[in-house]
Amino acid sequence: MLRDINDAALLAHIRKLPHGRASYKQLIKELRVSGDDRAKLDTSLDRLAGLGEIVEIRSDHFIAVAENSEYVTGKLTLHRDGYGFLIPDRPLEGIAGDVFLPPKEAEKGMHGDRVLAHISRQSREGRAEGEIVRILHRAHTTVVGEFRVKRRGNFVIPSDERIQQWIEIPEGLEIPRGHTSRDRVGASAPDAKSVEDLDGMIVNTEILEFPENGEGPVGRVIEILGYPDDFGIDVEIVIRKHHLPHEFPPEATEQAQRISHEIPPDEMTGRRDFRSLDIVTIDGETARDFDDAVWVDRLANGNFALHVHIADVSHYVKPGSPIDAEALFRGTSVYFPDRAVPMLPVELSTDICSLRPQEDRLVLSALLEIDRQGAVVSRDFTKGIIRSAERMTYTNVFRALEGDAAMRDHYRGFVGRFELMRELALILNRKRTKRGSIDFDMPEANIELDLEGQMIGVTRSERNIAHRIIEEFMLAANEAVAGYLEDASIPSLYRIHEMPDPKRVSDFEEIAAHFGYSLGVGAIPVRKFPIVQRKRDGRKVRKDLSLPREDFAISSRNYQKLIAKIAGKPEERILSYLMLRSLKQARYSNENKGHFALAATAYTHFTSPIRRYPDLVVHRILTHYLDERQSLLDEEELHRLGEDCSFTERRAAEAERELIEWKKVRFMEDRVGDEFDALIISTAKFGFFVELTELFIEGLVPIDTLADDRYLYHEPTRQVIGVRTRRTFSVGDAVRVRLDRADAAERKLQFAIVEVGPKRGKRKKR
Repeated sequence: MLRDINDAALLAHIRKLPHGRASYKQLIKELRVSGDDRAKLDTSLDRLAGLGEIVEIRSDHFIAVAENSEYVTGKLTLHRDGYGFLIPDRPLEGIAGDVFLPPKEAEKGMHGDRVLAHISRQSREGRAEGEIVRILHRAHTTVVGEFRVKRRGNFVIPSDERIQQWIEIPEGLEIPRGHTSRDRVGASAPDAKSVEDLDGMIVNTEILEFPENGEGPVGRVIEILGYPDDFGIDVEIVIRKHHLPHEFPPEATEQAQRISHEIPPDEMTGRRDFRSLDIVTIDGETARDFDDAVWVDRLANGNFALHVHIADVSHYVKPGSPIDAEALFRGTSVYFPDRAVPMLPVELSTDICSLRPQEDRLVLSALLEIDRQGAVVSRDFTKGIIRSAERMTYTNVFRALEGDAAMRDHYRGFVGRFELMRELALILNRKRTKRGSIDFDMPEANIELDLEGQMIGVTRSERNIAHRIIEEFMLAANEAVAGYLEDASIPSLYRIHEMPDPKRVSDFEEIAAHFGYSLGVGAIPVRKFPIVQRKRDGRKVRKDLSLPREDFAISSRNYQKLIAKIAGKPEERILSYLMLRSLKQARYSNENKGHFALAATAYTHFTSPIRRYPDLVVHRILTHYLDERQSLLDEEELHRLGEDCSFTERRAAEAERELIEWKKVRFMEDRVGDEFDALIISTAKFGFFVELTELFIEGLVPIDTLADDRYLYHEPTRQVIGVRTRRTFSVGDAVRVRLDRADAAERKLQFAIVEVGPKRGKRKKR
């Protein structure tokens, strides 16, 4: 019987039992386990326990965590003061927010670890306190930090301030053997002949012993990076802090170097030849890898023919190959202001797969016929070969479309097609808008660097019509592929964006009301959770905890209408920013749950296989179906891929964001004492955060620096209010601030109020 039961089936069996409980003897009897099968059962139980799916509450007695409210799995996040929180993997009935972990419990793990905890205490308000039962997954097998020589030993102080424990480096493990220099970023790490030479240097350490029973971690130095102020050290620290794979294994590099640049004649068989068409790529000025090329024509019936040609990476990167294994491990390319960490070796990403001009390239093409209303009336997908006629940039296409005479003359053979592209893009955009697609057209910060990689300024990076053209065409191709695979009932990987969390919507509505706006969803309905508490005398008291209901009615149109109302208003940026925060994060999934922000019933990522692994997976699924008319991957494989790719995407985004914030702080170090116009973007018990109006730079105004009165945080209105003066600081207020402190080590800026801009509400009477 056991031969037919895998881990998932065993877990399902335990979960369906009363209270999700089972004993070892019970499982042997019910599953008819005998002989050698007992070892398989033991292994499966150990695996499920290691994943946090079950807990052995006493010898040979197990419970399913999902069926028991006393246990919870989640991510450990630590505070600098020593305590921590567990962020649950799933919502907990009767518990509001995260699970608090006192210092004694928090020190059992390290920031980012996935842990299993037991709920030890619960308040009548639904706040929970827990005890760590087991570390399920270690987030940090290596830690980057500054090496320090102390009288009581040698230590590495982690660069990540959330990792509180210093890492002890025992004698003899301080100097790595055969460490690699940092010549890839323009400088070499200095050699360390002695432990004293290492003092004050940035090193990467491998954890040999994790914190346990009050003892700190122990490790060894595996890499010397250099001094804190060395050129490029910030990038190196961020790469290692976020555990970004940044060096290709030899077998992947060797495989990439063996791939021929020549397309064999037999590969042309079965591929459509598009080389006679004036297909172009349109990218940013600094782009080096070109995933996509486009072509548009008007058909005899008045409809548009849209070709979206995507680099056929799947032809070169086969499942299970060394390059594929590394690409899956990386998940995505990571882009920093002064360098990139590519998903694929450069031989592929910037050469063989990149759709370079005047060179034959293999593609997977989406051929769409679109009517005058923007509806796709036919779709076809095929393997093809193209020869890009021109490498265009957003700036040059925009200038040509805006009437720049020199640019129109230089690209006179393409101008008519660019104008046709603009016409189609605007039609597609109107159709998306009509169905409720949300468009946060917010200006982004463009970081300007000098030759040494130091930030020298910030400019507004505005999108123009050329950006819109490519964006609309890629959206159309992605939707077409998703719809095609969905209609064919072929298991695939979708890009989903779920309904926003009711509580976050409620929080946004409270703030928007201060500006006189609303999403128009009305009162957010709530559901009640029973909480049973035991009084000192032993009596049990039932209390209902009210939380926003998950099935409340909201549409992307609610967001779309509010965006239109605030367009051009002073409060547009702050409200757009807060609306974005109220939405969930998009992710990859084998379940098609639609895309809320795009108001799309089916959406996937198909157009960037050079830099995103999910796109490569979708290419394989699509080409296999075109060739074999059957599915390639099952739901379980796709679920695992979706989880992995969502994680690597978040990891890359966090690393990119952190490096930019670090460079911003460095940029502001010489501006301590300067004054700036700013906008309050959030408030808290300890103060409020401001964003500098012109620089897209954020910092904190601590509440204890407001010297004219004693200020308190008023939770219901999210305002910082003076006790005596009743002076208020609210989200959206314009203020004048002075930079008091720039701490590059902690990536933080601290400001003080100079003067307050005009208030939006009336001052309260005393």
